Amino acid sequence: MGEFTLPGNPPIEVVMRRSARARRISLRLSRLDGRVTMTLPRHVAEREAHDFAREKEAWLRGHLSEQPATVPLQEGEWLPIEGRMHRIGAGSGRSVRAQDGEILVPGAEDRFGARLAGYLKVLARDRLTEASDRHSAALGRPYARLTLRDTRSRWGSCTHDGGLMYSWRLVMAPPEVLNYVAAHEVAHLAEMNHSQAFWREVNRLYGDWKPARTWLRDHGAELHRYRFGD
Repeated sequence: MGEFTLPGNPPIEVVMRRSARARRISLRLSRLDGRVTMTLPRHVAEREAHDFAREKEAWLRGHLSEQPATVPLQEGEWLPIEGRMHRIGAGSGRSVRAQDGEILVPGAEDRFGARLAGYLKVLARDRLTEASDRHSAALGRPYARLTLRDTRSRWGSCTHDGGLMYSWRLVMAPPEVLNYVAAHEVAHLAEMNHSQAFWREVNRLYGDWKPARTWLRDHGAELHRYRFGD
């Protein structure tokens, strides 16, 4: 529908959307990336929405101050890749290279974010395809396709027609966490629910999944601190 800005330091961007099912104005602050979304009933005027946001400004700023700071992707900063921190450095040639605890990026520094995103997406597809193929073979059920997105609300999903979707940011997490998410989504090929039967399949494919799920709950939001500008 649109967006507006609450002035201040810093300014707050508010994304507005209308919903036929909404009965009142509501605000949601994403704990992953700090995005503020306002949902409006169809009959509410935009001016009323602006007034509501101003009334809630103190609440918004209080919660935004608790959000982890974003990390600029520039030389000297650190980026996690498969659970290990890598120092970003200027590279030569045409390709991004990870070696000896460094991630070397060629070209202008203002393109580091886009180049790093491209590198991580290729690596994520390789790792997630391998894990999904392995779990699918163990389950005895093929999947239809695998897609990568930069999702904020979930790390993966499985559709009724066998499509698997993953957040490519999983490749920044430890390998066992990526492996768990792949097992979780592949298990949905057999059980499209979260019943006891589903968790038995996850346990059979992966093993003890609770530590990996706890890692995502405790540290997953940190993976969204890195803004790639893509």
